[in-house]
Amino acid sequence: MSVVEFEVAGKKYLAKTDVRYTKTDEWAKKEDNKVREGITDYAQKELKDIVGIELPEVGAEVKKGEVIGALESVKATADLYAAVSGKVVEVNERLLEEPELLNKDPYGEGWILVIEMADPKEFDELLTPEAYVEMHKKAGH
Repeated sequence: MSVVEFEVAGKKYLAKTDVRYTKTDEWAKKEDNKVREGITDYAQKELKDIVGIELPEVGAEVKKGEVIGALESVKATADLYAAVSGKVVEVNERLLEEPELLNKDPYGEGWILVIEMADPKEFDELLTPEAYVEMHKKAGH
């Protein structure tokens, strides 16, 4: 796994270099005509201990940028947004029993769902790893 480490306000975060990102801290990995999605290291560290998740239904049609689920942590509840438009073809039900995987391995075992893309061009519009890191450095949080 190829990662880049970046620092914001004295905290260190990891960004994978083989995925794209949303401005709302989800990552998306292209797998043929599908996208596997999860939350970033930045998101899981900001939320702290994640204790629950609300997953979308398999078969649901989703639109890029819309709320498709929620993450519950000891600190706050955060919405989960679709990285691309399409049909949900798989969800990581393991997270219902083990939400801590989102903290332990956000880019691996903690993946959240797979979307079959309606428009592959939407993937290309997502942030590159460099743009994602730059966005956080500029925001300073």
